[in-house]
Amino acid sequence: MLVCLTKKRSEQSPQTLWRIVIYYNTNSKVNTNRTVSIFDTTLRDGEQTPGISFTPEQKIIIAHQLSDIGVDVIEAGFPASSDAEFETVKRVCAEEGIRPLICGLARSVKGDVDRCIEAGVDMVHVFIPTSKIQRTYTIKKSHAEVLAITREIVSYARSKCDNVMFSPMDATRTEPSELLEVCIAADEAGATIINIPDTVGVSTPSAMREIIMMIRKNVKCRIDVHCHNDFGLATANTIAAVEGGADQVQVTVNGIGERAGNAELAQTVMILQSICGFRTNITTEKLVETSRLISRFAQIPVPPMQPVVGENAFSHESGIHSQGVMANTGTFEPGIMTPEMVGHRRRLKLGKHVGKHAIRQMLEDVNIRPSETELDSIVAKIKDISGRGKKVTEFDLFEIADDITGSHYDKKMFILDDISIFTGSHAIPTSSVRASVHGEDKICSRTGVGPVDAAMKALLAIAPGKIQLKSYQVEAISGGTDALGCVTIEVEDEKGRIFDAGASNTDIVIASAEALVNALNSVYRYGGFET
Repeated sequence: MLVCLTKKRSEQSPQTLWRIVIYYNTNSKVNTNRTVSIFDTTLRDGEQTPGISFTPEQKIIIAHQLSDIGVDVIEAGFPASSDAEFETVKRVCAEEGIRPLICGLARSVKGDVDRCIEAGVDMVHVFIPTSKIQRTYTIKKSHAEVLAITREIVSYARSKCDNVMFSPMDATRTEPSELLEVCIAADEAGATIINIPDTVGVSTPSAMREIIMMIRKNVKCRIDVHCHNDFGLATANTIAAVEGGADQVQVTVNGIGERAGNAELAQTVMILQSICGFRTNITTEKLVETSRLISRFAQIPVPPMQPVVGENAFSHESGIHSQGVMANTGTFEPGIMTPEMVGHRRRLKLGKHVGKHAIRQMLEDVNIRPSETELDSIVAKIKDISGRGKKVTEFDLFEIADDITGSHYDKKMFILDDISIFTGSHAIPTSSVRASVHGEDKICSRTGVGPVDAAMKALLAIAPGKIQLKSYQVEAISGGTDALGCVTIEVEDEKGRIFDAGASNTDIVIASAEALVNALNSVYRYGGFET
C-alpha cells in the first residue's frame, strides 16, 4: 500500500486539516464506498456488566437516545430470561418514536424464539456455541448436532420473523472448517444476517479480517461482528471485520459489557467515518451526550482519557501543545475529528506543564491583561502549586492573577450569605441558602439524597441561568475526624462551556457550597449570566 500526506478543508472549520490517507493496493477487496450499519447492544450485553441494572424507565430513555443518534438496530434484551425482562423488551417494542429495528436474543430453543415474537421484536437473534470447548462443557453437543440444531432453529425463527440473526458463539475459537459449515447451514436455512462473535476477545485484527473474508466468500446474507475487549482489541477487531467485508458492527455505549466490555460506539463510528472513509447513519454530534447518559445510569464514570468522549479527549495542558492548538487546532489534534463533530468542547487546562500562551489567553478572556513580568510570576505560581500535587482551577488562576496584578476584582455576581442543613437517619436532607445574586437577596430551600446534594440543588435553583453540575470530587487534605476536605467541581453553562473551581473546609457541605459559588462567579467573569 502507499501512504500519502494530504490536506483538506473541514466543513466545521475554515482551517486546513492535514491527514494521512492510506491507498490500498489494487488487489484489495476493501470497499469504503458503503454504509456500515450500527447494532447497539447496550441494553442487552451492556447491562451484563457486573453491577449494572437499568430500570425499565431508564431502558426506555436509552432506547430513545439511541434512536435519536441514528443506530440501525437496538438489541433490547433477552425476553426468555425472565418475566421482567420480557415486559421491558415488550415496552421498548411498543414505545412510540423509536425508529431502529428492535432485536431480541434467543437461545437455539423454539420457546425462546416464541418469547421474542410475543414481545413484538423486529429481529430475532439466535445463537449456539460452536467451539469445541463450548460444545463440550456448556451444551454437550457434537459438531454434527450443532449443524442440525442450527438448520432447525434458523428455519423456525425465519418462519416467525422476517429478520433473523444467527450467531455461532465463540466463533473465533471454532475450527475454521466447522465455523464455515455452520455459517453456510444458517445461510441456507434463511438467516438474513450472520454475526461472528469474538466471545472471549482473543482474536487479532489480521485474524478477524481473514475470518470475515472467508465467510464473505461463502454466504449470501449480510455479515455482522461482535467483539469483546479482553485484550483491548475489540474496536480494532471490529474495524478489521468491516475491512474484511462485514456489513454491520455490534457496539455498546462507553464499551460496557461482560468482563472487559465490548467495542465502543463512539470510537468505532469515528474510526469508520474519519479514518477509514465509511459511512454510518450516526449523528456524531450527539456522541458525548449519549456517553454521559449511560455513565449516569450505569453509575460508571467515563475515564478522562477515554477516546472521543473522555473529558481530556480535546484538553491541552502542555505549553507546546496549547500554543500549537491556539495557532491551528490540527497541530495537536487529529484534525479529521474535531470536538464539534462529537459534541465535545476544547479546553486549555492548568497544571505544572502549562505555558505562558495558554495562561495569557485564559486571562485575556476575562479582561485580565498582565505585563510580561506579571505573567511570568503567574505562570511560576501555577507551576509551583501544581508541582506540589495540587489541582489548580480556573477560579484559582483568577485569584492568583488578581493578587499579582493588583487588580483585586471584587465584582462577584454570587455571594453566599448563609447556608443551613437539616438531616438525620429518619429525615429527608434539606438545605436552605441565602445569597446575594446581582445585588438582590435570594432565599431557597431544596431537598436531596444527601446534605451536599440538597445544598447544590438550592444554590443552582437561584443561579440566574441554566447551569449543569458536570463533576464533583472530594479529597481529605489532612487525616483524622477533623480533616480538611477539598472539593473540586466542574459546571457547564448554557453555551456549553465548562468551568472548574474548588474550596476547602472542615465541613464538607460548606466546602461544596463555596466551590459551587466560586464556579458560578467564574462563569460570570467569562461573560455568562448576562443581565
